[in-house]
Amino acid sequence: MNFIPFLLQAQQTAEGANPAAGAGGGLGMFIPLLLIVVIMYFFMIRPQNKKQKETQKMLDALKKGDKVITIGGIHGVVSQVKENTVVIKVDDSCKIEFNRTAISTVLTDKPAEPEVKEKKSFFGFGKKNKEEKETAEVKEESASKDSEDGE
Repeated sequence: MNFIPFLLQAQQTAEGANPAAGAGGGLGMFIPLLLIVVIMYFFMIRPQNKKQKETQKMLDALKKGDKVITIGGIHGVVSQVKENTVVIKVDDSCKIEFNRTAISTVLTDKPAEPEVKEKKSFFGFGKKNKEEKETAEVKEESASKDSEDGE
């Protein structure tokens, strides 16, 4: 980057020749920097803050009986919740005490989602499931046999 034109422009504004051009030139240099800061905020800082709030909400909602996974990969069930720590039951006779911040995820048992049939579009160009394809093939075969018999 060459600073000589910038210095010449600063010298001209100091001498009083066209001071409006100097102010616009200085502002024009800061616009890309401001854009970079705004982009960094929306793509880096804001998502990180959102994730941190969700993690804190999850840790605050820990209760006895929750299935958890620690940062180290230990799976267990919460047996006791204290102010800053959580006691996790790993086996029948093994309990380990962890900091709350060592919990990475809380497992939830989600029910299996029912299989959804794909719907045909209004004009009949939609995707067909296996049964519809078989019935369409049978209809085509019977129609071709009928046309052969009629000839």
